Amino acid sequence: MRLSVVVAGKGEGMAKSNNSAFEDGYSLPFEKPIARLQKQVADLEVEQVKTGRDYASEIRQLRNQYVSLLRKTYQSLTAWETVQVARHPHRPIAGDYIDRIAKDFVALHGDRRFADDKAIRAGFGRIGTEKVALICQHKGRDTKEKILCNFGCPHPEGYRKALRVMKLAEKFHLPVVCLVDTAGAYPGLGSEERGVAEAIAVNMRDMSRLRTPIVCVVIGEGGSGGALGIAVGDRMAMMEFSWYSVISPEGCAAILWRMGEKAPEAAEAMKITAKDLRALDVIDDIVPEPLGGAHRDVAEAANNLERHIVRTLRELARVPLENLLAHRYDRWRRMGKFLRGQQQAAQEAGATAE
Repeated sequence: MRLSVVVAGKGEGMAKSNNSAFEDGYSLPFEKPIARLQKQVADLEVEQVKTGRDYASEIRQLRNQYVSLLRKTYQSLTAWETVQVARHPHRPIAGDYIDRIAKDFVALHGDRRFADDKAIRAGFGRIGTEKVALICQHKGRDTKEKILCNFGCPHPEGYRKALRVMKLAEKFHLPVVCLVDTAGAYPGLGSEERGVAEAIAVNMRDMSRLRTPIVCVVIGEGGSGGALGIAVGDRMAMMEFSWYSVISPEGCAAILWRMGEKAPEAAEAMKITAKDLRALDVIDDIVPEPLGGAHRDVAEAANNLERHIVRTLRELARVPLENLLAHRYDRWRRMGKFLRGQQQAAQEAGATAE
């Protein structure tokens, strides 16, 4: 079922589906009322064609209800619902964005040590008019590709490939753009034997002093050190319905309560959404998504991402290199906010007054 229609009236439009995003009938648990309205519209349209009766008024009313409910729902998502949107099976992944915003993209392969990790896609291309090195965590779309990409969980050779491309970018004075989308680095035996922790640590160290601008964006999931391995930069942004955290909500719930069913509570407490992390000064910007999430209109989501990247690269290009590195260092030193106990805050205030 594809609904790509526009309702008469300012600001009234039904969200456009991503190719076959809803043709398989998939919807998230909190989207059931939205899906019912969508089906009613589709059924009336079919009936109108079949019988020749005029249902235009009823269809218009249902479409308006659909848009209103979609907007209301997505303006008040819980943290756990945001996690579900970030994991939506039709949400655009790195490959989708590369196809839409990276012109003349040339991929580089391998880490010159062990193998080519398909979970990391890296190479050179143009975004807008800007020549860049583009490094992405790629989950894969169908089952075969997901297995090939290890569901977006990189091995150490993936991080070493990413660093190799970053070093080339530094050599040729090109900015680096990183798209983050992983539940975490792969924790398997082979990955540990080949030094995944060291590979992530080396990337974080070298990215902190890489002599070229770095722009990072979480496009879906940003899990643990697996995300940080390509996410140390001058500017950090998140797509509107993505999440970014030291651990997944399920992992947090398993540690604290010994039960995964507490994941929604963990997600709320962890402050992992873009709005929460912007308020806590962990990220710099939020990239808006189409009404109802990026999976409803991949083209618009890609356009929003491209505009953000180009604008940010142009801002960073105006900063002298030495200042850029100093700002990058300071940004990571002062990142985040924390709450202090009232007694400690009162003591510090009193000491300052004296």
